[in-house]
Amino acid sequence: MIDFASYLRPGDGVWWGQAGAEPSVLVDALLDQVASIGPVRAFFGLTWNGRLTRELPDELTVLSYGGLGELRFLSRHGRLDVVPCHYSSLPRMFAAGMLPCDVGLVQVSAPDAEGMVSLGIGVEYIADALAHTRLLVAEINHRMPATRGAPRLPLDAFAATVETDRPLLEAVPRESDAVDRTIAEHVASLVHDGDVIQVGVGTLPTAVLEALGAHSDLDVHSGMITDGVLDLVEKGVVTGARKEIDQGLVVTGAALGSTALYDRLADYPVEFRPASYTHAPEVLSHLRSLVSVNSAIEVDLLGQVGAEIRRGVRIGAVGGQVDFSRAASLTGARSVIALRSESGGESTITPVLHGRVVTTARVDVDAVVTEHGVARLTGQTVAESARRLIHIAAPHHQEQLHKNLVEQEDLR
Repeated sequence: MIDFASYLRPGDGVWWGQAGAEPSVLVDALLDQVASIGPVRAFFGLTWNGRLTRELPDELTVLSYGGLGELRFLSRHGRLDVVPCHYSSLPRMFAAGMLPCDVGLVQVSAPDAEGMVSLGIGVEYIADALAHTRLLVAEINHRMPATRGAPRLPLDAFAATVETDRPLLEAVPRESDAVDRTIAEHVASLVHDGDVIQVGVGTLPTAVLEALGAHSDLDVHSGMITDGVLDLVEKGVVTGARKEIDQGLVVTGAALGSTALYDRLADYPVEFRPASYTHAPEVLSHLRSLVSVNSAIEVDLLGQVGAEIRRGVRIGAVGGQVDFSRAASLTGARSVIALRSESGGESTITPVLHGRVVTTARVDVDAVVTEHGVARLTGQTVAESARRLIHIAAPHHQEQLHKNLVEQEDLR
């Protein structure tokens, strides 16, 4: 196993890949050794590593761009330091040394005939961090696919390697219910044939992709893709034929889904690009028919979106939501926020954001969707936007929201 004391000094910083691309064998080894190394700062994104919730050493400080997966537990217990930022900012933050980048831990594919390995299903911020990292350590997983477009690295790029043959972590969403499907149908009504779509990960985004099955000539440019995207490619719904750039290609930074998704990536026109491409404003501005579909925790009557904090705990992130919402609203087709009208018996359409943090500004949101309908906000007055949002709230919360509308001066 890797002796991290040979590569990390007290006070150093380390980063690693997220989700299915997390090099968990290396991460576990680091957790075993960090107490004897001294204080170390670590940056990473979405993780399902349960050890981080059970035995996080005091010597390890965890930084992330949000509270995704098991990071919610760390947030709840005061062990998570969040660096709020747009996902598109991560490349320049690594370049400027603002994020830990002494050592990078990556999970890569087995070497090809030329001795090169691929970053596989997790390119995103990893590809941008490589050039600014002192040394790299790799988990060479024989089940990691060598993906199209992903950077290829020679074995001598790594200070040390370990070989594994383990399944990639899967993320299979729960089965969508009637509410999810109703919201998805409303969202699908806002998508036109030939549009370029960006959609997130989870049960509701999966339902949205399923609801797009009757469309034609759709294109995809997204931070992550799931099984649902490849299903639409397979059905001939996603063709990329009308895309202004990268015609015929699904462009993404990562794949997150089932083993079946990972195994069939090579059979489809999917290209993996770094965050400096997938989320770059100058790239997104070329996609004139971009439709962004993002989720939220709550939306206030001004149309401001909260997608990070619930009951004082960070459970989300700014991530790429603002990058895509702003591009879709300004230079693309339309920006959509989709959410259930209730959570835990409380209205998600609220007079003010309970989490107090605005993730996406009201001017970057063209429409808000719940199971009760679509509130189109662009071009509306403050008061009319509030009335439209109340109309799509859960019916038994609408009377109180109307009272709030009358009482709040900034909503009149």
